[in-house]
Amino acid sequence: TGLTFQDIKDKVNKYMIETYERFDFLAETAEGMYMYDENGTPYLDFYAGIAVNNAGNRNPKVVAAAKEQLDDIMHTFNYPYTIPQALLAEKVCETIGMDKVMYQNSGAEANEGQIKLARKYAKDHGHPERFVVITMKNSFHGRTLATCTATGQYAVHRYFEPLPSGFRYAEFNNLQSVKDIMDEYVCAILTEPVQGEGGVRPASQEFLQGLRDLCDEKGILLMFDEVQVGSGRTGKLFAHQNYGVEPDTCSMAKALGSGVPIGAVCARGEAAKTLTPGTHGSTFAGGPLACALAATTLDVMINDGVIENSRKMGEYFRDQMHKVIEKNHPDAVNEIRGLGLIDGIQLNKPSGQPVVDLCFKDSKVLINNTNGNVLRFVPPLIVNEEEIDIVIKAVDEAMTKLGW
Repeated sequence: TGLTFQDIKDKVNKYMIETYERFDFLAETAEGMYMYDENGTPYLDFYAGIAVNNAGNRNPKVVAAAKEQLDDIMHTFNYPYTIPQALLAEKVCETIGMDKVMYQNSGAEANEGQIKLARKYAKDHGHPERFVVITMKNSFHGRTLATCTATGQYAVHRYFEPLPSGFRYAEFNNLQSVKDIMDEYVCAILTEPVQGEGGVRPASQEFLQGLRDLCDEKGILLMFDEVQVGSGRTGKLFAHQNYGVEPDTCSMAKALGSGVPIGAVCARGEAAKTLTPGTHGSTFAGGPLACALAATTLDVMINDGVIENSRKMGEYFRDQMHKVIEKNHPDAVNEIRGLGLIDGIQLNKPSGQPVVDLCFKDSKVLINNTNGNVLRFVPPLIVNEEEIDIVIKAVDEAMTKLGW
């Protein structure tokens, strides 16, 4: 383009409403585990577009699928049938044991779809009084008004009051706290099997099974938010498969389309019959291009050893990080936790941002800080041991430089 990095920054500052605090580099190209700036400088990507590029940056099979689909049809409205929609629906439902799928454009929209489904389900089954959805404190479900209200974090709520009614918050991994706010107005429980933005907190087996039993007892829906932890991230195609607990509905997005926006809601049993023509819809949801890339992404996850690599490399990351932290920074870290390749280091410090900044500046390693003081690591699932060692070394050196 003939533009310098400073030219690009000037245009962004002049023309864009900025809602992000940016890394100070220009992401011009990407490949595999790395992003490259305009000078070809590599940055090791343990951010993966916020858990999106699970198959790796510009996975060759996904790129080929995009080119092939663009030669056929890129967009149509949702009245004719399309081949990519049908093939993806079959693949998703068959691999996670659901009956039906409804396409959306994002994780927030998918969670909105779950909330709408739950309220209609209650009315369809003779309970018009039921409209409340119980979610968990420190959860994250999206940025629309309904899903930011469903999110159990005041930092996401602030500035946007009055918020929509119909949401209550329980303690994650505390079944009694859910029971304490259960009454005749509740239509569903919505939770992440692993809280991502909330600090990388995996659910306990007892908690998820207890939610399933409670929903069965009350005749209400159990809904899982798998937007961040789906598509192989946790060492299973979807996180709830680690627990053997089946939800009534499940949302997905992020990595599903390898960077092309697509979300979905899966449902089983009576829940799958709830939304009918005219009750929900979207112009772009389930477009041929997005569905073709999602089907290819799932093929890569399932058939190319990516899911198994996620499990193995997650175990390696936590094992090696434990060794380094215990040896060099035992007083700086409260806990290391995770499942598959969503991992977090909870610090005994107010914020992890200084570590993030030093990893970027000194080591060209991209990680992030969430929930105040939790370093989060969500690399592409093709990562190997050598790349994990580079990141652990970068974190170790950053903490040492900070005197931690």
